Amino acid sequence: MQLLSPTLKELSLHGTKSFPCAIYQTRSLGKGPLIKHHWHDEVEILYFFGGDFRLEINMEQFFVHSEALYFINPGELHSIYTEEAGSPGEDAIVFSLGALSFDSYDAAQMQLIHPIQNGKLLFPRCLLPDHPGFASIREAFSETMRSFGHPLDEKNPLEYGAVTDDLTNQLFIKSYLLRILAILSHYQLFTPTERNLDKRVESLKKVLTYIRENYKEKIYIQNLADQVHMNEQYFCRFFKKSIGRTPMEYINEYRIKQAMRLLEETDLPVTEVCLECGYNNLGNFLRAFKKYTETTPLKYRIQKVNIS
Repeated sequence: MQLLSPTLKELSLHGTKSFPCAIYQTRSLGKGPLIKHHWHDEVEILYFFGGDFRLEINMEQFFVHSEALYFINPGELHSIYTEEAGSPGEDAIVFSLGALSFDSYDAAQMQLIHPIQNGKLLFPRCLLPDHPGFASIREAFSETMRSFGHPLDEKNPLEYGAVTDDLTNQLFIKSYLLRILAILSHYQLFTPTERNLDKRVESLKKVLTYIRENYKEKIYIQNLADQVHMNEQYFCRFFKKSIGRTPMEYINEYRIKQAMRLLEETDLPVTEVCLECGYNNLGNFLRAFKKYTETTPLKYRIQKVNIS
């Protein structure tokens, strides 16, 4: 089993090249963003075991107040917010459907796996405990988590991710995921795509991609507005309504997230971390870092080193 960095979920490979499947666990510290807006080409299955959360998928809101399973189709923009302090968190399995394919082109691949990959067939959005297939899927979900060596208890860190390169574990995981697909198919819960993806979602994904690819450089609001052919004023309203933060707030948060990663994973001096993350002024970087982490870069690095 190998640990992953959950802070880069939307950018990193989920799993390994030979076995593209990983698990994640995120626990809540209080009310606010739990998982920020991101998307990926893999399927994601989310398990909420209680609490109060707001799940946003393609700019549509879903409120989670009890135990539930949610399914994220490939390419869907999503985020999770904790609505009430004390809510526990969520577990997730993220996997490429290619991990379930075989050399023989059978009915499962032709009628199920490939249509999902091509966006022609969708997972159900949500499954609740009163559905007859819920308990079986929850069991397969739990067995998948355990196959990664995941103990499923509250002693784990607030953010946890893992992959596995053990052949036996991979075979078990593959069987459990296929079981989940079989149960969904048995209850006829897959549905054909009936509508095109909201153009606003594609516009938002384009802007977020631009930020991720250019955060080291100076980014102006006009740069972002040009990506989606909007004027600056309309774009700012659109972005704030979609994300819940202004474009510059989002950019600063993203830059600080990258700074945290560099402080944890490299020995770069703070001044170089500052420049690597798009800040040309050390004072501005230190103020922004303190705002989002409530500590200094040096103290953050020392704390992470002591924990590891």
